[in-house]
Amino acid sequence: MDIQTQKKEPMFATDNIKALDALDRAHMIAFAPYVWEASKLLIEKGVLTVVDQSGANGITLEEIVPQTELSHYAVRVLLEAGLGIGLVYRKEDRFILAKTGYFLLKNEMTRVNYEFMRDVCAEGASSLEASLQNEKPEGLKVFGDWSTLYEGLSVFPEPAKGSWLAFDHYYSDNTFDVALDMVFASNPKKILDIGGNTGKWSLQSLQHNPQVEMGIVDLPGQLAMAEKNIDAAGFKGRVQYYNHNVLDNSLSLPEGYDIIWMSQFLDCFSDAEIIGILKKCHKAAGPETRIFINETFWDRQKFETSAFALQMTSLYFTTMANGNSQMYDSAVFYKLIDEAGFDIIATNDNIGLSHTILELRKK
Repeated sequence: MDIQTQKKEPMFATDNIKALDALDRAHMIAFAPYVWEASKLLIEKGVLTVVDQSGANGITLEEIVPQTELSHYAVRVLLEAGLGIGLVYRKEDRFILAKTGYFLLKNEMTRVNYEFMRDVCAEGASSLEASLQNEKPEGLKVFGDWSTLYEGLSVFPEPAKGSWLAFDHYYSDNTFDVALDMVFASNPKKILDIGGNTGKWSLQSLQHNPQVEMGIVDLPGQLAMAEKNIDAAGFKGRVQYYNHNVLDNSLSLPEGYDIIWMSQFLDCFSDAEIIGILKKCHKAAGPETRIFINETFWDRQKFETSAFALQMTSLYFTTMANGNSQMYDSAVFYKLIDEAGFDIIATNDNIGLSHTILELRKK
């Protein structure tokens, strides 16, 4: 078994934060609802942008107010909150954008995460306890009466739909260049894309190899989006679309594919459901079929901040997506793979921004 492992100390194994830093963090948690709301308003009312445009010299409160729709009082209390949060700092009477403010305002990854939290998760976040108790995404009710987010995604309201797709694609798309080389190393003729969503991976594959044929497995709404995008790109006729609920054990996956590809898909399911889906793959796969799984495991990240983002994203799955899945610890996930009857023959970490690509074969 050829597995490339990360040789480093495990994250979160020690409590090495200084006491004063820990106290600061505890207070940030205690006041978290106002930290969020104030930061959101400083961004969306343009206050941070005005401060940023003032450069290193900074800008006074009196100079900021006319450039916003807010009152003098509103700008004052928000900026003073921004000082404590760390979004701005002040020299004499002039406000200057701080490093944290810069990353919140201008870093693409942070922006994608922020808009996903704002538009998809924030309103339903208070349903976390009920979601955990019921193992259902109780927060999803703010958008519609579906049992999972995926059933309603194709008709999700804006801006939630756009922010969800931007979040999903931002992370997965960064893996595609490397993943294409891995997947096409064996010159496959047919690839099955399970959980194809809007068809981005299938489109990349069709463009990468003019002979390959694709199959996409997903729910009807997602298949419609994928087919529309693929037809518009000029690849009509090279893709088979399979309307298939992977949780319906009376249905079997199509056979005869050289590659089975699942990207950011299995994290949408519980432990038992993942085993069930992989067993379906096992039944559909031949002895030479290769299965590729593209996932983000929080314990295999380079930095604790990346792991933190994934751990918080797990709570999105709890409250908004399906109530019973998460961004997995790889040790948990690997046991599910073994139970489903597969061996991991290659593990490739740090693909794209934060992904691990696993290659499996039947035992």
